[in-house]
Amino acid sequence: MPAMSSVDEVLLGAATEQARLLRRGELSALELTAAALTRIARDNPRLWAFVEVHDARARRAAQAKDREIARARRRGEADALPPFCGVPTAVKDLNFVRGSRTRFGSRSFPRLWSPVDDNTVAQLRRGGFVILGKLATSEFGALPVTEPDIHPPTRNPWQPGYSAGGSSGGSGCAVAAGMIAVAQGSDGAGSIRIPAAFCGVYGLKPSRGRVANAYGQPDRALLYTCGPFARCVDDAAAMLDVMAGITVGQPHWLPRPSARFAELARRPPARLRVKLATSSPDGTPVHPEWLAATVAAAQRLADAGHEVEASAMSPGSVDEFIPLYQHMLASVPGARLEVLQPATRWLVEHGRGVPAGQARRIFSALSHRVHAWVGDADLVLTPTVVGPPPVVGAWASLDGEAAFRAAAVYGSFTAVFNLSGQPGASVPVGMSSEGFPIGVQVVGRETRDDWVLAVSRQIEEAFPMALRVAPSM
Repeated sequence: MPAMSSVDEVLLGAATEQARLLRRGELSALELTAAALTRIARDNPRLWAFVEVHDARARRAAQAKDREIARARRRGEADALPPFCGVPTAVKDLNFVRGSRTRFGSRSFPRLWSPVDDNTVAQLRRGGFVILGKLATSEFGALPVTEPDIHPPTRNPWQPGYSAGGSSGGSGCAVAAGMIAVAQGSDGAGSIRIPAAFCGVYGLKPSRGRVANAYGQPDRALLYTCGPFARCVDDAAAMLDVMAGITVGQPHWLPRPSARFAELARRPPARLRVKLATSSPDGTPVHPEWLAATVAAAQRLADAGHEVEASAMSPGSVDEFIPLYQHMLASVPGARLEVLQPATRWLVEHGRGVPAGQARRIFSALSHRVHAWVGDADLVLTPTVVGPPPVVGAWASLDGEAAFRAAAVYGSFTAVFNLSGQPGASVPVGMSSEGFPIGVQVVGRETRDDWVLAVSRQIEEAFPMALRVAPSM
């Protein structure tokens, strides 16, 4: 078996390479899990990506994977193993993991223990992952920073005085810090793409209907869906295969793709029509370095043969979106207003007064507006966020509505595509002069997750940020 230093190097590499080494018997799942747990124990007290670490349970699971791999190798059936057999990952604390608590980032749920996995976690287990624990989220996933009052704030591993983003801040932080190579997150207005951009990793919000709703809800008109975080596109594509049931389980209601996403991501796409939008829908100014990075990515796509056309972003305001978002947050069962943080309390309290019919009408009108703006474009390219992350605690002194409105500017480019249900990803393209990661957003037509992945990979090759890990402080 490899020495510990080389195990550490493998931990910082690609998850698909980890899986390959495990299948070949060149590495044990227990060694890899132990290395991840060591890194978590060292860095998590400073960054707070994990809210719960299943140390003993994860080691037992890794040993079971080693036995499974050994049996398959003796039979000559290693290639038939689940695609990520023995690879460590972790789950956002909005999801149910059997034998664990789920807090939803809130004091409303201090003792919510689950005897079962939800749909998302069940797929991850079928894919062979070893689940190391639960990852931090903002309260109910409501804000683009991860600063619930039940634990310390989740910090950006590149700049610990600043936010890792949210609501899947723990997922972005854990992957960027090298604790795990891939992580699960969820996205209702940018909650995968925003922390991916802030932390300098790849984050994909799949098409609506691509991944089954974690809680079994009908999801043809839901804003949120689960998706992968990774340090490279290839890992995210392979993880999407697992989450969507392409390699394990059954696909959700969208049509099955022509091949596995892990394969489609590596196929150079045909010439695509790309709509470049660099002005935010609500007029929020974009930082010059983030703007320049997006224009540079557009030029690389044009150089690769795509047709790129600049366009003003679909107009919209946060006031149009707020009642729908309030209604979504108010649907969380068991929320207790008296213990909620100010922004969440404001959203939930007002959302209880938004009728379901009104929410449906808003959803339909805004979704149609976005689709009309996209038109016949195959892809949309934008900045993922308007600039660098806020400092930790930036909105702590504000009342609920003011805090939410201050936070909402970070979803200017992302939330519109939760309305339309289109697949979207944040691709890291470089670092700012002040040391902040910069990401660009690639959005595809409905169902064309393959185009998003393939073009993301073209951008990744042009701006080699893949597999970079934030330095330990």
